[in-house]
This record gives sequence, C-alpha cells and structure tokens, in this order.
Amino acid sequence: MADNLPSEFDVIVIGTGLPESIIAAACSRSGQRVLHVDSRSYYGGNWASFSFSGLLSWVKEYQENNDVLTESSTWQEEILENEEAIPLSKKDKTIQHLEVFCYASQDPHEDAEEAGALQKNHASVVCGNTTDAAAFACLSTEDESLSTVSCDLPAEPTPRTHPQSALEVKKAEAAGEKEIPSDKTSGEEGRENVPIVQNIEPPKKNRITYSQIIKEGRRFNIDLVSKLLYSRGLLIDLLIKSNVSRYAEFKNITRILAFREGRVEQVPCSRADVFNSKQLSMVEKRMLMKFLTFCMEYEEHPDDYQASEEITFSEYLKTQKLTPNLQYFVLHSIAMTSETSSSTVDGLKATKNFLNCLGRYGNTPFLFPLYGQGELPQCFCRMCAVFGGIYCLRHSIQCLVVDKESRKCKAVIDQFGQRIMSKHFLIEDSYFSETTCSHVQYRQISRAVLITDGSVLKTDSDQQISILTVPANEPGTFAVRVIELCSSTMTCMKGTYLVHLTCTSSKTAREDLEPVVQKLFTPNSETEIENEEVEKPRILWALYFNMRDSSDISRDCYRDLPSNIYVCSGPDCGIGNDNAVKQAEAIFQQICPNEDFCPPPPNPEDIVLDGDNSQPEASESIVTPENPTENASLGSPEEPQG
Repeated sequence: MADNLPSEFDVIVIGTGLPESIIAAACSRSGQRVLHVDSRSYYGGNWASFSFSGLLSWVKEYQENNDVLTESSTWQEEILENEEAIPLSKKDKTIQHLEVFCYASQDPHEDAEEAGALQKNHASVVCGNTTDAAAFACLSTEDESLSTVSCDLPAEPTPRTHPQSALEVKKAEAAGEKEIPSDKTSGEEGRENVPIVQNIEPPKKNRITYSQIIKEGRRFNIDLVSKLLYSRGLLIDLLIKSNVSRYAEFKNITRILAFREGRVEQVPCSRADVFNSKQLSMVEKRMLMKFLTFCMEYEEHPDDYQASEEITFSEYLKTQKLTPNLQYFVLHSIAMTSETSSSTVDGLKATKNFLNCLGRYGNTPFLFPLYGQGELPQCFCRMCAVFGGIYCLRHSIQCLVVDKESRKCKAVIDQFGQRIMSKHFLIEDSYFSETTCSHVQYRQISRAVLITDGSVLKTDSDQQISILTVPANEPGTFAVRVIELCSSTMTCMKGTYLVHLTCTSSKTAREDLEPVVQKLFTPNSETEIENEEVEKPRILWALYFNMRDSSDISRDCYRDLPSNIYVCSGPDCGIGNDNAVKQAEAIFQQICPNEDFCPPPPNPEDIVLDGDNSQPEASESIVTPENPTENASLGSPEEPQG
C-alpha cells in the first residue's frame, strides 16, 4: 500500500497536534505539497479529545506502551554510504503516572455494554480491557451535531474504525464537500438523543451509575489538554482570517469563579456584573472600576507603575487602593497570574488582555469549542486536505535520512520501507528518540479529569460553563486552574459535568491535584448515599496523569538536527493557545518566508467572474460580531446576536 504515496513532497509533517496542523494548513494553502502523517490512530496527539470508551482505550494504550518493543532494523538497509539516519522513537513518553478511579455505583442488574468498559475499582491504577474499544475512539462525535459543520476530516472520517495498522492515503475530494447530516437536530439534544435507562430506580443522591456512563460514553468528548480561547486571542483571529472557523462552533464561558475561605463564589467581570454584584460594597465597586479603567490605559501612564516594576503583581496590588477582597479577585480571577512569580507589568498586561476580550462574544473573555479542544487540530487538518494535503494515520516514520555532505535532511523512511523525499521536515518533539533529546530538561503538567454529578456552584441553570482558579497554599506548589463543562458543550452526558484540573507539576498529578479535588468535591461512595444534604458535588469517575510540557525548549537543545528539520512542542500549561499559534507562524515564515500566513480562501464567485479581482478582506467588521451571544459562530455575522 505504500506504493500509493508519492515519492516526493515539499513539506512532511509528523504529528497532528495543533501547531503541526496549523503549519500543515498554512503550507498547503500557500501551494506546498504536504504529507501529514501520525503513528497514532487519531488526530491531535496530546491535543486530542476522546469519547469515554476511547479515553479508556487511550489509557490502556499508554500502559501497554511501557512494554519493551522490538525495534525493526529493516530501514538501516536503506541508508546509503553518503547518508546517515536519525532514528525516531516508537514509544510516546509524554504521558506518565496515569491513575484511574471509579466512584460511581455499579448497578448489578445492568451490564456495561459500551466497548472499553472499566470495571469498578476505587483505588488502583486501572485501564480499559477490551478487544474492540478502538472502534469508539473517534475524535468527532458521529451521532451528534449542531447547526455548524463538525470537524470530521474528509481525509479520515472514522480514524479508529479499523484497528489494524494500515496505510491510509486520501485527498480531499472537493473544497465544497458536504457533511453527512445528522438525523437529529441540536434542539433535540438532551431530550431525544439521551437514551432512557428503564426499569431502574436510582438512589436519591446517586442517580448516575457507572453503567450509564458506559452506555452514554459517546456523549463524552474528553480533552487531554484543557484550554480556553480568548475572544481576541491569536487563535480566534487566525480562525477568522483563514475561515477555518466555519468548521467549528463555540460556546461562551458563562461565569468566572473564585475560591475563598473554603467557599466558591462568582467574580464580577464586566461593568454590569460589578454594579449588580451583592458581594461588593458600593465603595469596593468604585475602587474596582477605577483600577480596571487604569489597567486598560496603563501604558499611557508609565509613572503610575514603573516604580513598582521590580516587585510582583501581588505586591503591587497591595499598594493600590483595593481591599483584600478586590486584590484576590484581580490577581486570581481576572489577571490569573502567579502570586509569587508574575511581575507588575505581566499582571497589568494580563488584566488589560482580559478586559479587552470582554463583550466580544459574551460577558466573559473566553470561548470553548463544542465537542472539545480536539476539534481545533482537525479543523486545520481539514483545511490542509481541502487544498491538497495528504493524510496518513497509523503510519510510522522509522527514521530521517540526512545527507552527510550538505548536512540537510533529504527524506524519511516509513514503516513499509518506502523512501519519501522532501525539502522541509516538521516533527512533533515526542517522536524524537532519547538520543536526540538527551540534553533536554522537560517540565511537566499535572492533569485531572473528573466526571461529577453537580456544579461547584449551583444556580438556577444547570448549563453553566465555569473557570475557577484555586491559589497555591504551600511554597513550591502552583495555582490550579479548574474548568467545569456542562452537557451543552457536547462534552458530557446530561446530568453530569466534566471537570478539568490543570497546574504546573511539582509532584505526580494526583499528589498535586487531589488536595484541590477534596476541597471542591466529594467521592461518590456508597456510604455517603444516605446523606441527604451533601453540599459538594460528587465525583463519579476520575483520571490523573502527567503530561510533558516542551513549550519552552529551545531547538538548540536537540542534538545534531539539520537546519531543515523544525520542531513543534506539545501543549503548554497556559490557559490560551497563543504559544501554539506563535510557534506555527514562526516556523511557517522559515519555510515560506514571502507567503501570507493562512490567508482567507478565494471567494468562488470572484474566481468565476472574469476580470473581477477584488476580494473582500476578512476584516473584523465583517466576520466578528461584537455583541454577546451564547453560541458564538465566528463566521456568521448575518445571524442576530444577543
């Protein structure tokens, strides 16, 4: 099947994470011949999203990945005398310390029918045990849809349908390819689409059983990395400029929370929130508005902060006319910066960015992609495929071939022994061997994913999307970011919440995050079912793991890389995606120095009309409504907003 691949490309991209996918799309859009491969059977790498059973299969895959693999040496026979090889790793070592806990009760009368079912285990490292779980690990929900186009790629609509390792080479058939329509509309979500479990009388406070989670596992879209999009961030601007936004739809984050004195409370952000807040006195409201107004214009008044540039933002806030209550809100819920390491300028810049993003699409600065963060790499992969990029999942690259004389990489050799030539090679850093990375010191990200039966702050609406920062309470530890998603984000089943916890690692993920989990939630054990008045939401299921953070690694740290090999990092610990976009644009400019980065696609009408070369620019006034709306459709200004 390897004979189906052309023998030469302009750019070969290895890995389908967000930076690699953006670069592949930009190169394909500029006319480069792009081959985009991934040894995994799904798009996104560590940026991916999974159904529940798909996540269990992913856990099992990483547990088995620790086993010793026999390295194939057939590629060595393909290396000529004037060449040398840079072997690539067959093991992904970016994930460590996986621990899974199931607290939901298992009804003895129900059988877990979804593939990848995990038997109940309260306190051990476990993994999914299934032979056909791969069939359910598609990154995009196939039986759910909204009014926008979902991000299943034409190049690989069901990446895990065939578990066997095989070469799949496909091109986009046409730029106007239609999606297969769902037989249910978005208005029916949560009513007709949710199967009713019959003949069951659930306990009063334990309505969700593990069997229900398994049966409704495809309603979950669980992100490996937890991020949000600033409404005026680089990624939103790129999605609009390139028109990739037509492949996705977004929800507003509805509220920003704070954790103070053991209690969760909502933070007023906008002017209306501030003046409607019952938490703040009238004096505090005036103080806060005055300070936030200054932050919007701080660069015009350098004398007011330059004397404090050497101190932390936390110390700077104490010098302002702000109560401790306001200092806490600004530091942890608006600027969202470190209490110990962020400078005054960093804090002012973060606060201004937060305020600038308010009101563009809603009452908070943040958006979340429906069906999860894993949709975003697929959106850019789709753009690449539309412009002629070729995609191969489950396709390993054995080694890079380097010409000894020129010290340039000239080709790759794949799992079938085929030599594929190219001018430029873009590689996600998890593919490098230990030899190449021997001088690299990586940081780690601690992650936890929880399925709970209620919100951390109950309100009249059960469809709140929240972000909460829990400050570090011990030296050497880091603040924990908590993002709570409801079922309307298409990431969890109705009646549950999907909670992501993230922080920079100081220990294992469980050691870092479990103290915060215990503050906010209660394990859903049978002994607590009797308690009718439980204030905290219960945990039904939990996953902890550590993920490598290579975002701050210099290219020079990798040994003996030729100049035409470019390195992409995995996800960082930040809340936004700016680092991925900056990285992608910098690498693209090295590959195509005179080309525009992801320009708008040509207008078909302009192509048909001979002699009319005018093309409307993707200006903000055309494609970005400034009024609040619950579902933010970035490229649909004609729809009424608010």
